[in-house]
Amino acid sequence: MSTNSLPPQKLRLDKWLWAARFFKTRTLAKTAIEAGKVKVNGQRVKVSKDIVPGDALTIRQGYDDKDVLVLELSDQRRGAPIAQTLYEETQESLHRREREAEARRAAGGIIRPSSKPGKRERHQIDRLRRQFGE
Repeated sequence: MSTNSLPPQKLRLDKWLWAARFFKTRTLAKTAIEAGKVKVNGQRVKVSKDIVPGDALTIRQGYDDKDVLVLELSDQRRGAPIAQTLYEETQESLHRREREAEARRAAGGIIRPSSKPGKRERHQIDRLRRQFGE
């Protein structure tokens, strides 16, 4: 922990990801980095990698890849509005995530059963399979 009021000049990647609220805990941030889901300037890095303002990060969370630019460093976790001032997501990244989310919503329109088929439904499925030669 820094005791002075000046922001740090460089900071561990896992600590910054936690402070910027990309992950709930530093352990989750560490796990994601080790799994290769976080890249700094296009390169896989170790958890202890020091980052500086101006570094470009690619962070994979769930289905989304976020490309962010580090604007400021902080080793303290604050509220979400303050955490969002630590980085800026690129416009290309925002548009790509919107397109992918729209595609997922469109694909989600497929009707899925709410439960596994009962005896009657299984017989109907078997009949269809025999009919179409599967």
